[in-house]
Amino acid sequence: MNISFFSFEGWEEAHLKKNFSSHELKFVKSPLTLKNAKDAKDAEVISVFVDSKMDKAMLDKLPNLKFVTTRSTGFDHIDLKECKKRGITASYVPGYGDNTVAEFTFGLILNLSRKIYWGIDRLKETSRFEFMGLRGIDLKGKTIGVVGTGRIGKEVVRIARGFDMNIIAFDVVKDAAYAKKMGYKYVSLEALLKKSDFVTLHCPLNKHTNHLINKKNIKLMKPTAYLINAARGGLVETEALVEALKKKKIAGAGLDVLEEEVALKEKHYKPAKGEDAETMLQDHILIHMDNVLITPHDAFNSVEAHERILDITIGNIKGFIKGKPENVVPEE
Repeated sequence: MNISFFSFEGWEEAHLKKNFSSHELKFVKSPLTLKNAKDAKDAEVISVFVDSKMDKAMLDKLPNLKFVTTRSTGFDHIDLKECKKRGITASYVPGYGDNTVAEFTFGLILNLSRKIYWGIDRLKETSRFEFMGLRGIDLKGKTIGVVGTGRIGKEVVRIARGFDMNIIAFDVVKDAAYAKKMGYKYVSLEALLKKSDFVTLHCPLNKHTNHLINKKNIKLMKPTAYLINAARGGLVETEALVEALKKKKIAGAGLDVLEEEVALKEKHYKPAKGEDAETMLQDHILIHMDNVLITPHDAFNSVEAHERILDITIGNIKGFIKGKPENVVPEE
């Protein structure tokens, strides 16, 4: 079988060759794009990351494709309806970095609450060894609102308990048993936004969750509250967030994801038009705001998580080859 790997770092090659020694393999370091899709025109199986957009235009370039497996928990970069029309199976990695992303989430929370980044930046840039203007807040006794209590959300809850925080949550699918065990309550999204000192997002991006945080409900948050997003950029209406930060309707934000981050990563891209262009402009504004911390979609990026991603991806491909695909992306 012809198998192509995109967004490939290099260290995985020996392990992949060992597992697929009887198959024809191709490794491409860059994401899959319309320009380099010709390199995969014979591929029956393709492994990609979130920076490869698998839409109709892309699939038209891949006439032999039968299976696509993304090395990520999110799969909004894959046009599932178009894949289904063409008989293409899609798989993902549902649980490689639960603790990994949750730990990073608290890295953002601690940086914001204790102004750690600003203290380091001041010292490096000006050599001023002083704490004036860096007074923060404790996490103990503060309320954290967890939006989405799947694998990662549950890890966030577990860590929050260690900080002795008050925990509330919102999810359309409630885990009453876990809530009872960990001592938190489910509330409406509106109530969560009103009560939380930290709102952290841990849900997938789909038609139901797009702009889950928006102009209408972001104004419910406390002026002292922080918004954390280490899930998907599209969960937050960027323009609404910029406005809330500028007008000090909220205290700050910690973001590992942005709405138009794929375009921002590209060194050369066609100029965006309409709403996309406006969102990109707002993303750039966020990057330079002094009450915002932005990291480059880095929450998943640990040694252990990458190893788990690779092993699960290998299992996905082997399952497909055997006619029993694993971790197939669920239909909405």
